[in-house]
Amino acid sequence: MNKIKAHLQNIALSHSIFALPFAFMGAFLAADGIPTMHDLFWITVAMVGARSAALALNNLIDLKYDKIHPRFTKRPMVTGAVKPKEAVVLIIVTLLIFFYAAMQLHPICIKLAPLAIAPFCIYPYMKRFSWTCHLVLGLSLAVAPIGAWMAIRGDITLPILLLGLAQGVWIAGFDAVYAAQDVKFDKEHGLHSMPERFGVAGSLRLTKIMHVICIISFLLVGMLLELGGMYYLGVLMAATVLIYQNMIVKPHDLSQVTQKYFMRNGLVGICLALFTIVSLYQ
Repeated sequence: MNKIKAHLQNIALSHSIFALPFAFMGAFLAADGIPTMHDLFWITVAMVGARSAALALNNLIDLKYDKIHPRFTKRPMVTGAVKPKEAVVLIIVTLLIFFYAAMQLHPICIKLAPLAIAPFCIYPYMKRFSWTCHLVLGLSLAVAPIGAWMAIRGDITLPILLLGLAQGVWIAGFDAVYAAQDVKFDKEHGLHSMPERFGVAGSLRLTKIMHVICIISFLLVGMLLELGGMYYLGVLMAATVLIYQNMIVKPHDLSQVTQKYFMRNGLVGICLALFTIVSLYQ
């Protein structure tokens, strides 16, 4: 049981709330109602499989840095609770689960599956040579709603691309906030991030811009798909969370950037998903 717990901690399974709600949004919007249980099940399996592989891969590739990072001393791979070989096995198994799940959905899904996993395979290396690493992370999660939409409809339209953009810049923004804690470490070890490149104050300004783009994109999705008023109430609640999150973090005071801050971001996707589903029945 301890080994299973260590692996679940290594892939941070609870953080699936950052991808699954948007995947469900994509699925419900594509179906213009309730998707079949078959599609919902395999979309969920595909999302969890891909995300688990992504986290395990990132922790494996970054292990040499995590071992000397003061904030990551309790990570399972740093403590030795999860061995590198075990992580490799988990990555292979979860990727196989992802590909099998993709085969159960619209035929286009398995054809484009390699493109879906490419961003999270590239992401761990990006911080070694570019501050755009946060944008690549955002792209890897933007795949969730777009992939779920395609799993049901087999096409790509402007509204779902905007939803993917909204999720992507949302994730990229608060990932940049987290990176602000590591500016000194990154500079000492030749790693790159928005805070390292533009300074903490500049990075926080860029985060605000990305989150404005996020909210505008949410609004455009609602207008293009002619969603009901409940959807816009969800957008308002999501915007409130984002505004609050940006207000409490200051360039010279990152004390609010805690696990609670991190998980509060999950409210954005949950609010949008719930209110989107309700709006479809107005």
